Amino acid sequence: MPAAGFELQTVRVRGLDRDAPWKNIALPVLVPLALRSALRIVDRFRPDVVLGMGGYVMAPPVAAARMRRIPYVLHEKDVRPGLATRYFAANAAAVCTTLPGTEERLRNVRTVLTGVPLREGFEPRTPDIPPRRLLVTGGSQGARRLNEATWAALDELCARFEEVIHVAGQQGKDGVERHARERYSGVAFAEDMPALMARADLVVSRAGVSTISEAAAVGLPMILVPGTFGGGHQEENAAAMVAAGAALRIADEELTGESLVRAIASLDASRVRAMAKASAATGRRDAAQRVLRVLHEVVRR
Repeated sequence: MPAAGFELQTVRVRGLDRDAPWKNIALPVLVPLALRSALRIVDRFRPDVVLGMGGYVMAPPVAAARMRRIPYVLHEKDVRPGLATRYFAANAAAVCTTLPGTEERLRNVRTVLTGVPLREGFEPRTPDIPPRRLLVTGGSQGARRLNEATWAALDELCARFEEVIHVAGQQGKDGVERHARERYSGVAFAEDMPALMARADLVVSRAGVSTISEAAAVGLPMILVPGTFGGGHQEENAAAMVAAGAALRIADEELTGESLVRAIASLDASRVRAMAKASAATGRRDAAQRVLRVLHEVVRR
């Protein structure tokens, strides 16, 4: 933020841990302190509008805005709204959404389908058909089952594709080195996802909204393996893309090297072409501008 020329103020806060309740012992102390810090920031800055980008981190400043009667806008990344979004949505001036379906879970709330803001560099293109380059990614932390399935099928994948690009995460660093071979471009972490997406013709990934949105911005067909963590919220993200015709889903518990190869082999040229077209139709490279338009509308009221 400071490097981009923006002032940065932070608030110390912790989320509600529903999987390990004993970790919430400090919340009765932390929450009031976080709210007090947020109120100080809001009172000093005196914003015209507050934007909450989802998750527990936004709770103190959005609560402060509500207490000071400052309009606020929320942005929800997942199809299933998180706890903080559900709590604050009723009094929001608007809730910006990323994928179709969120509006059905936020009744009597103004929702605007904006997509999720992306970094620059994701340019639309027509992928090669049949796909020549496969991108497998589990995000910055990696995905163990996705990594293991990729390595188990690596011989067949390298025979099928000119290049297998694999972002394995930090926990997959040793495996990437161990499986090094021709046609396999494995890395633990990738700074330049736009460049990787520009090379790929088919994406295999978890169903996190960021990766889905990046692939859709380029117009790439997807095979999604939704994670079971976080209450299974990725299942609904994957379902939205399958319903749009942009993706094929593999259940996490069914993912193996064999099932991955089988899923890829099931995609004939006509289906890949249709998936790529549907993916491009859901992509919103102008999401940041859409969110800004909502903010400007709220301020002008």
